[in-house]
Amino acid sequence: MNLEFVFKIIEKEEWQNAKQTGTYNGSDNDKKDGYIHFSEEDQVPETLKKYYPNKENLILLKVNAFKLEHLLWEQASNGDMYPHLYSPLDIKNVVDEFELPLDNDGIHELPEILKKYQFSRPR
Repeated sequence: MNLEFVFKIIEKEEWQNAKQTGTYNGSDNDKKDGYIHFSEEDQVPETLKKYYPNKENLILLKVNAFKLEHLLWEQASNGDMYPHLYSPLDIKNVVDEFELPLDNDGIHELPEILKKYQFSRPR
């Protein structure tokens, strides 16, 4: 577990809007739940598979977790612990961004830093 960074999957348009305002208040789903959902690096592939199948125009944000004052790890229904941010995200804490293109099978291609977590494809 790497506690230094957390990852947020965000639609490209939402990210462009956040860059203009300087803060990100979360997706509609985040707002409904009362916090911004994040993933640890090894949770990103499962999050993509479960919540964003075949979805285009996604960006993966790498965020410095140490600078997020209202970040809590909480247990999800599957028993895993996930990072949740109970405040808007100041985009100054985003250290990198990656496009998540779909391959020919409709699976998101992970950036190089997360390739070790890429699901293997059935043959």
